[in-house]
Amino acid sequence: MQATRSRIELVDIARGVALMAMAIYHFTWDLDFFGYVEPGMSITGGWKFFARSIACSFLFLVGFSLYLAHGHGFRAKPFVKRLGMIVAAAAAITVATYILFPDSFIFFGILHHIALATVLGVAVLRLPILVLLLLAAVVIAAPHFMHANFFDHPVFWWTGFSRNIPSTNDYIPIFPWFGAVLLGIVAAKAADRSGLLARLAEIRTSRVPLLGAAGRHSLLFYLVHQPVLFSCVWLFAQVMPPDRGPAFMQACTTQCMSQRDEAFCRAYCGCVLDEAAAQNRSEALFAVDPDEETRVWLENLVLQCSMERDE
Repeated sequence: MQATRSRIELVDIARGVALMAMAIYHFTWDLDFFGYVEPGMSITGGWKFFARSIACSFLFLVGFSLYLAHGHGFRAKPFVKRLGMIVAAAAAITVATYILFPDSFIFFGILHHIALATVLGVAVLRLPILVLLLLAAVVIAAPHFMHANFFDHPVFWWTGFSRNIPSTNDYIPIFPWFGAVLLGIVAAKAADRSGLLARLAEIRTSRVPLLGAAGRHSLLFYLVHQPVLFSCVWLFAQVMPPDRGPAFMQACTTQCMSQRDEAFCRAYCGCVLDEAAAQNRSEALFAVDPDEETRVWLENLVLQCSMERDE
């Protein structure tokens, strides 16, 4: 029992590695946001898979750590203290992103998920391993089968059963992501029964102090790293603004060539880019969620260039 209550430094290291991976992803997202990479690169393809892998690892470690902290007896005071900190941080994230990105603010991101998953995880902590595995399978599979119109109401967006949700910079609903937390609990419980936790608690990892420190103060690192990275990229953009023209041409031409030939697409995309620059509205080409006036302007510009190239 004592071993499971001792801090396992390898868990801190694992959490630190996940945090470093998150910082790498967020830095890439910042480069994407300011136009230093191909538009949408951070939310598609391998980067999208990378982001989901990071989220899975974090939530797995949440479940694992939850068992380490309360697997041999619920400790109310530290539980309430940590939960309060997470809830406060999640609320701060919502307020900050609503101010900075009102069209894509975070209403149920990973911190919101961790807050609710912590409560749900403690509630099922005493269940047998087989039952937890079955529950994890149900949670992961449920979004593929649970569909109803009433889930589209904002009050149910946190569930993961909603088909129509607004644009948001971070969305980690309970279904299916809580399944990763349950699997973390299963792994910790199995490791405890096999004696692995006691052996892990004896391992010291003094060679990687920075990762361990980040893992021990994961909430602070999470709250601080993205504002710092975002500010650094913003400052760099003031000195050396990105040239979004080549990235736009590549993305526009690739999309256009699914319907037209390359010569037409290059001329058409060049027309859109040149006309937007002439009207001093180049930034509108990269708007993630343009307003109605911008949307109408873009539609007219696209129609104009398409007709000119056809002629």
